[in-house]
Amino acid sequence: MPRLKLAALSRYLLKGQFHTRGCLISRVRTCPTVARTPVQQLTSTWPYQTRAAHTDTTSSLPNNAPSPIHVPLRKQLKDEAKKQKALGKKKKKNVNNQVVDGWELTVGIEIHAQLNTAKKLFSPAVTSFNDDPNSHVAYFDLAIPGSQPLFQQETLIPALRAALALNCEVQNVSRFDRKHYFHWDQPSGYQITQYYEPFARDGRITLQARDGIAAEDGDGISVGIKQIQMEQDTAKTLAQPGELHWVDFNRVGVPLIEIITLPDIHHPATAAALVRKVQILLNAVDACVSGMEAGGLRADINVSVRRSDDPSAPLGQRTEIKNLSSFKAVEDAIIAERDRQISVLESGGKIESETRGWSIGSTETRRLRGKEGEVDYRYMPDPDLAPVIIGDDLVSHLREGMGELPDAEVDELIQRFGLTPKDALSLVALDDGNRIEYFWNVVDLLSKRFGSDAYSLEYLRGYQLAANWILHELGRLTSDRIEDAAQDLGFTEDGQCHRVPVRHLTDILFYLHQRKITAKVAKELLWAVFRRRIPDEYATMDAVLDEENLWFDELNEDEYVELAHAAAEGQEDVLNQFVDYKQYPQGKLMFLVGRMIRLGAEERIDPKEAERIMKRVIEERLVPAIRSGSQA
Repeated sequence: MPRLKLAALSRYLLKGQFHTRGCLISRVRTCPTVARTPVQQLTSTWPYQTRAAHTDTTSSLPNNAPSPIHVPLRKQLKDEAKKQKALGKKKKKNVNNQVVDGWELTVGIEIHAQLNTAKKLFSPAVTSFNDDPNSHVAYFDLAIPGSQPLFQQETLIPALRAALALNCEVQNVSRFDRKHYFHWDQPSGYQITQYYEPFARDGRITLQARDGIAAEDGDGISVGIKQIQMEQDTAKTLAQPGELHWVDFNRVGVPLIEIITLPDIHHPATAAALVRKVQILLNAVDACVSGMEAGGLRADINVSVRRSDDPSAPLGQRTEIKNLSSFKAVEDAIIAERDRQISVLESGGKIESETRGWSIGSTETRRLRGKEGEVDYRYMPDPDLAPVIIGDDLVSHLREGMGELPDAEVDELIQRFGLTPKDALSLVALDDGNRIEYFWNVVDLLSKRFGSDAYSLEYLRGYQLAANWILHELGRLTSDRIEDAAQDLGFTEDGQCHRVPVRHLTDILFYLHQRKITAKVAKELLWAVFRRRIPDEYATMDAVLDEENLWFDELNEDEYVELAHAAAEGQEDVLNQFVDYKQYPQGKLMFLVGRMIRLGAEERIDPKEAERIMKRVIEERLVPAIRSGSQA
């Protein structure tokens, strides 16, 4: 084939125009997998600012091909579990599968996170995640001859925030290296990274029991971070029917950080907890674009095993599991690879250094290729990039503006409001930290409504109520069982919510805490706010309560006592359960409370108060009467 002119190559790369002479087109057309595909679809993997390649595969299928059906992740997992059960492979629960007698597991993790920046790492092209494919690509992104990398200084800021959040030592001087490999997702044939001199080293992350670590790790564990390096992301491959792949170069050059831990982890659940903790920290300091669920954070796991009877023996040969995209996948893949390695060694085999893959719902890892080493990648300093010099004044400025990190905030929620560790962690982690800001806004308004003694024990339940509703009741508004499930609640960075404004939720919680409305009415009001009936139909919360007569006119204590006696009448068999019991019959008590609610005016009864009164009536009046009757 004759050498193409630069102009012809440019037309091919930037406009998708094939050179019609020579062997390029003829060879493409003889390929059976692409002969049935229009040329426009083939060229859509290359051009600059083309809009031919869409991620929606339904619009690009051949006429006789069935449309692909999107299957939710949860359904995929359930279907895979059913398939394994049918094959007689019953999966052991992970909580009981953290250790194998006689063996020690060692895990190291490499986490790749997309940085929250407006520009790519070495080009002024805009970072793009949801735009049309190949619509934000610069010459350097495509490795056009003559194009040069230009380090975008603003990409360093979120990287430094991440390093400080992970307790790393920022290096004053760092340099970029070339990591060579050839694949269609890397046009230049190499990736620019920081292998020898990264910008951050020697970090440490502390995991506590509340973070979800394995029970075998006790109250906590400290995991060392070897280094954090900046590098560029690769292109995104879009699989199509007929063994065809499209390539979207919008992602080429998007700034990444790679966080490399020391092999300090020995239990699968702890590895998953570390990845989750890193994601929470990166979100808290606004360093990361998105989490694992959206593809903004990916984890590679290095796994090795050795016999536990000789602690001085070297670590076993490690294998790497690539591109794990969920916390559950991290734990499941480690367990599967650990068990595979143990099985190989116990049968007299040898563990090969290799890269392995993992699929959703699998029970085994699969071989992808032999593991590349340092020699294979031919690392070399990048001659086109100068060293990155980071001043101590910049690091100090960023450290002072870090604000409160998640662990400190979780501690405050537990100590100040008495929340459970699980609820506190959920509040901090949800919606990229926006939900906890919403909670603080609600707390501020509630404290003003409560008055001068706002933070006394008397009002503690009100703040706990706020946390519970923000976590659970708001979540039910968009659950899969609700017709409005597709509608996002719309939390913002300043702690507002488009669908449930802070002031409306505060009104509901205040009236519920003051027992001016029932829990049932409160939930109905929340629905009215979510569906925008307030303020579209009713101007204020008070207006809807007045017009619909929803204020809680609770029974007085004498009326509760009278109703309790009425509910207990004729229930001698039930009441006998409260005489000389070994375990308090709570179920029978709630049965009688249910009778109270059915016999009385439900809209005037508080179930908690009804339970309190019924319990008191039983203990002070009914049980003594039964005992005296039996003695007589």
